[in-house]
Amino acid sequence: MAAGAAGAPTDGVVAGRPRPWSVFPTAQAAPVIGVMTDIDDTLTRDGAIETAALDALARLAAAGVPVIAITGRPLGWSVERACTWPLAAVVAENGGVALIRDGGGWHTEYAQDEATRGANALRLRAAADRVLREVAGATLARDSAGRVTDIAVDHAEFAQLEAAAIARVVALMRAEGLNASVSSIHVNGWIGDHDKASAAHWMVRRLYGRELAPEIGRWVYVGDSTNDQALFAAFPASVGVANLRRFAAQLQTWPAYITAGERGVGFAEVARSVIAARSAARPAARGAT
Repeated sequence: MAAGAAGAPTDGVVAGRPRPWSVFPTAQAAPVIGVMTDIDDTLTRDGAIETAALDALARLAAAGVPVIAITGRPLGWSVERACTWPLAAVVAENGGVALIRDGGGWHTEYAQDEATRGANALRLRAAADRVLREVAGATLARDSAGRVTDIAVDHAEFAQLEAAAIARVVALMRAEGLNASVSSIHVNGWIGDHDKASAAHWMVRRLYGRELAPEIGRWVYVGDSTNDQALFAAFPASVGVANLRRFAAQLQTWPAYITAGERGVGFAEVARSVIAARSAARPAARGAT
């Protein structure tokens, strides 16, 4: 990472596109107090966490840098990851439900109350039925049994939908009054004003009793897909792993930086830079006292 390298885009990146993560300024990395990240195709490949990403999570935890995962995956799927990965929290279903670390265990909190979730469940089921009737080849995601606040249609995990079919799924969800977003593998639909961006604010408030807005420049967000765009826009230190480039035609908001490596290898690049900058800053701080 080049210290203080904050100049014009390099490495062939056109104006308005992200700069290489390698030029992220050391002075900006040293004060980082936490990392937020997507999961699928940011930490994982084909549904399994990459070794580089798991090692990076462990090194960040050891360095005192909490990692909060924010995913479109369901609560049921997220429980195992929460229990086996060194994370401070996992927010699932695009901000609908969170797994909060509680001593040696975890407990669940929701963005909506029980009555609201019950009413929404009926509307979500009706919307899912309509999508399956009206979009040829549409299937619910295989992890649907673990979902409690949303629905998901598979477009690239175990099934394949063309761009026109994906757009039709999104349109039908919205016609039914749902929010809809497209991840690297699923089209997610939910009801409510929560999303990945609100989840980031929720977790800083819930875990640390602070507001994210005044300190957002000290957090890094890492993602890989079009449903990360709100967070790319919000975080000054927003990062796409290299496989984000496959969504170039669909992206309206790019992150500030992009890694050289894809998926978990890219996430590990981010972790190395943050840890190295924080480690270098400590001796300097001690020497100034």
